[in-house]
Amino acid sequence: MTDPRETIRLDKWLWHARFFKSRSIAAGVVTGGKVRVDSQPVSKPARAVGPGNVLTFIQETETRVVRIVACGARRGPAPEAQTLYEDLTPVVEKRPYNPGGDRKGRPTKKDRRDMMSHRGNDGPFDLE
Repeated sequence: MTDPRETIRLDKWLWHARFFKSRSIAAGVVTGGKVRVDSQPVSKPARAVGPGNVLTFIQETETRVVRIVACGARRGPAPEAQTLYEDLTPVVEKRPYNPGGDRKGRPTKKDRRDMMSHRGNDGPFDLE
């Protein structure tokens, strides 16, 4: 006879693997339809998953793709949690957050004079 495959609840596994801080947050993400198991959308936190399943989900602003390697018996330390999965997430080069673009900050007095000289003498406060 074949042994039954070891399975665990989806929300519990996400919590064990330390992708989410609490099990209720993990359940909320699954209920919100933001998790796929083997490319199929899942909306029930009680969905059974086991080794070999591929999960795709959003964690904060990053899309994660992981293959389950083991179910795990407890929510242990981070090194133990990392042995539960194989990360398949594609590497994306992160750009540094810089909303100002190439500006160096507030313009100096000389910069303001240069900007005004490029505009011409059509300003409302010109004397002539």
